[in-house]
Amino acid sequence: MQAFSRLATVLGSAALAACGSTPPGLTQATPAASVPAAAASPVPVKVGIALGGGAAKGFAHIGVIKMLEANGFAPTVVAGTSAGSVVGAMYASGMNAFELQEKAVALDEAKIRDLQFSSGGLVLGQKLEDYVNEQVRRKPLEQLSKPFVAVATRLEDGERTVFARGNTGQAVRASSSVPGVFQPVTIGKFHFVDGGIVSPVPVDAARQLGADVVVAVDISNKARGQSPGNLLGALNQSIAIMGQKLGEAELARADIIIRPKVLDIGATDFSQRAAAILEGEKAALAAMPQIRERVAQLLAEREAATRTAQQKAAEAQRQACMDNRSHMQRLAGLAGLNVSCADH
Repeated sequence: MQAFSRLATVLGSAALAACGSTPPGLTQATPAASVPAAAASPVPVKVGIALGGGAAKGFAHIGVIKMLEANGFAPTVVAGTSAGSVVGAMYASGMNAFELQEKAVALDEAKIRDLQFSSGGLVLGQKLEDYVNEQVRRKPLEQLSKPFVAVATRLEDGERTVFARGNTGQAVRASSSVPGVFQPVTIGKFHFVDGGIVSPVPVDAARQLGADVVVAVDISNKARGQSPGNLLGALNQSIAIMGQKLGEAELARADIIIRPKVLDIGATDFSQRAAAILEGEKAALAAMPQIRERVAQLLAEREAATRTAQQKAAEAQRQACMDNRSHMQRLAGLAGLNVSCADH
């Protein structure tokens, strides 16, 4: 009996050791500790914002960003078209919403408008480019604090172009070059104009940046049966009509759409900037329940997926331990020793 007891002890020790090592000829199973750390907790939901074009209405974007930040949904990726690219670039450079508001209040139109009569347009756009580059501390797009893209239209073939690298101010200028008002921007061998022609609210660009939840801010003009009172108004409304159907299709791919009530603000009415910011705040607050619900839904889905992955990893480890038990270990089990893999 003593001999048998000693044999059982030896076999038991071998059994326990075998579950922690790899017997010859067998492949070691991945232990639970080596499961990637990301599986231990759900990946945070990445909120992206798609800022649409709308000239002076673009100040509303600042109000939207203020409310997103105040409620814990600060965007981590930003896409902008036209006026949205101006606000988006400055926000992506590291400014918070209150800093953006200070910049908006202090903005002198003369800093961004350089009139130059030519067949291509009344405004050169170089001042806008210089202003944006000054605000972002001359950082190129790829070096901004948050991932950011500006959407423009390639004039030669109407191709949607997403600028993600290079001169930030130049990309914003290209995105904001309203045909007939701004002169087209030459970049390389192509010319670029307002991104609102092909992507009034750049939802797809925000999604391509990795956003899990895309909050779209639509401030575009809508044809309301009224005749615009000036040349710029007519051009803006023409662009809005051209991009309306295309914009609707892209907007449908957003998770949440915010529409500040800024339709009565003129394209060049910078005096209404405070009102536009306020309307952005109000519209964002109204959409907050939708945003919370969508983010909570995604988090719940990820938590469920994490639990499932952890359960599968634990079962795979247990199965590997069982498969690796040798004939001698099974004898140890017959001898009454606890060699279950359940605890390993």
